[in-house]
Amino acid sequence: MTRQGSLSRRGLLQAALVAGCAPALLRHADAAVEPLFALGVASGSPRPDRVVLWTRLLGEALPAAVPVQWEVAEDEAFRTVVARGTEHAEPGTAHSVHAEPAGLRPDRWYWYRFRALGQQSPAGRTRTAPAADATPATLRFAIASCQRFDHGEYAAWGDMAKQDLDLVLFLGDYIYEYATPHDARVPRRHQGPQCRSLADYRDRYAQYKRDPQLQAMHANAPWILTWDDHEVQNDWAGDVSQDLDPLFPQRRAAAAQAYWEHQPFPKALRPRGVDITLNHRHDWGRLARLITVDDRSWRDPQACPKPGQGGSHTVNLKDCPALMNPRRTLLGAPQEQWLRDSWDATRPWNLLAQQTLMARFNRQDPAQGPGRYWTDGWDGYPFARERLLRDLEARRVPNAVVLGGDVHANYVADLKLDWDDERAPVLASEFCGTSISSHGAEQSQLDKVLPFNPHLHYGRSDQRGYMRFELRADRLAVELRSVASPWDANSPVSTAARFVVEAGRPGAQAAS
Repeated sequence: MTRQGSLSRRGLLQAALVAGCAPALLRHADAAVEPLFALGVASGSPRPDRVVLWTRLLGEALPAAVPVQWEVAEDEAFRTVVARGTEHAEPGTAHSVHAEPAGLRPDRWYWYRFRALGQQSPAGRTRTAPAADATPATLRFAIASCQRFDHGEYAAWGDMAKQDLDLVLFLGDYIYEYATPHDARVPRRHQGPQCRSLADYRDRYAQYKRDPQLQAMHANAPWILTWDDHEVQNDWAGDVSQDLDPLFPQRRAAAAQAYWEHQPFPKALRPRGVDITLNHRHDWGRLARLITVDDRSWRDPQACPKPGQGGSHTVNLKDCPALMNPRRTLLGAPQEQWLRDSWDATRPWNLLAQQTLMARFNRQDPAQGPGRYWTDGWDGYPFARERLLRDLEARRVPNAVVLGGDVHANYVADLKLDWDDERAPVLASEFCGTSISSHGAEQSQLDKVLPFNPHLHYGRSDQRGYMRFELRADRLAVELRSVASPWDANSPVSTAARFVVEAGRPGAQAAS
């Protein structure tokens, strides 16, 4: 198929968004009126015959119900419109719009836009997945996570918008709930207090979504998303909050509602209280199965927390026997079973999009003891990780690749059942991407412990950016894209490292 989207108007749109002049692209009746579409447009959940289109209207005096027209075209000039409809944006959902055009053709690019109250949105570009029985030559995608607004600019998104991608996988921490510390001397600050109410979360999403480089990437390709902790509160686990707040379920429900309102999710995904379903399967024709999971909603609370607190801790294994309880789960028993049933042995590749580093990460010299581990990630649930890897082995899942984020560092790892045996079989490859902007640990600290983890081929906590992938039937090629100056919105972005995974050969290999 011919890859579309390199026309001049697309380049003009991206350049305008990255330059911060998105409102100039809006056509509306009165230039003095606040732009309704100031948060941009987005698409997601691509299937062979449909996608989800998103926007949210802003305005001080919006009517209770605003008719919003949308249309989808085969060309960016909108000469050939193939679908159109009307949604009603209402205050109960923050005047957000989740349109779901169906009957589209598989494996092709489309353009879309919205109109309301005499104004027109910027155009977005999206695409459908290949047909279930088709064998596409490639899947080009990126993974990203952790875009704390007051930790840096979004040059990574600006660079990603220039890439030729079919898909973005966002793996958590789209917003951060914190207030910016009063003494922080930073060019960008969070507006408002720490998020607790529905209004707080809505305002925080609106602040993030005003960033022109983030808008550019949303307008450039469909996204598949899952969340991590900061969309709600740091280190939350089910109904247990970091501060052990008895009213946390109310806060969790508000956060889930705002999350759905601000992402290209279908209407059927709208949460009911705290319940929102984020574990899904997406097939890219016969080439690959993409699986997303939720590692927050059903997990057991972290083991051995600090006195009087919930959340994570870094502990010596000998001091925390609860870590070795085989019944503890990160995904919850039903989701573990769902994942077990989701692996597809008929497709060449299985991609698991989850939140954090899955490989064991021991912070203690083995000569000094049995290990020191951080309890919020998979190291805090070692038997759950073992069950997952044993399922991969038993089902002979071909070319399993685990994708993650959360830890604000780039890691490339081999996944296996026996971490202490360098000759143990490698069952899957792992690529855990660094943050878009959130600060990482000192590289010197990481350098001290990398020798304790020989299954880690790469570890850099001093890099901000994203990972870019090109998947073919015979190999997966990976580029680690790194931002030179995190506080420069126009920073150069370069490739820090390249890896490949050859089909039939688990484990990543360095590439030139």
